[in-house]
Amino acid sequence: MTTASSTSRFDTRSRVQYASLIVGFAFLAVGILGFVPGVTTDYDSLGFVDQHGAKLLGIFEVNALHNIVHLAFGVAGIALAARHETARMYLVVGAIVYLTLVAYGVVVDFSSSANFAALNTADNWLHLGLGLGMLALGLGFWRDERVATLTTARRTEDAVLR
Repeated sequence: MTTASSTSRFDTRSRVQYASLIVGFAFLAVGILGFVPGVTTDYDSLGFVDQHGAKLLGIFEVNALHNIVHLAFGVAGIALAARHETARMYLVVGAIVYLTLVAYGVVVDFSSSANFAALNTADNWLHLGLGLGMLALGLGFWRDERVATLTTARRTEDAVLR
């Protein structure tokens, strides 16, 4: 019989909390890699808000602002994974931010100064995938399964004691 006291320390997080941690660490890694010469091609042209030049993995247009946003999203994902509700909020709000960025990337002229986040077509596709993936995780794991497990365990325990 499983009770609250017999759950292992590895079962203390909900699935959405693990998802938030994984997404957060992925964003953190991408943000760091954006500042690594070699991983980021044409690194010498990496400016703060320049829209041309440096490309992460030679594909995704980046600038320092873009990398800092990834770092901030990473730190937020890790920090907000502490609670089920905040982990869900991180994934859903993050999805909305990234889907909004896709819409912006579709309408902005990549060669204009309005492209402050250094977006290109590859970024748009990646951001679309990230937005949809984060939304699926945030909405798919809406329920805290730990509560249901504890409730079921308590009911079973109560039935055995009767």
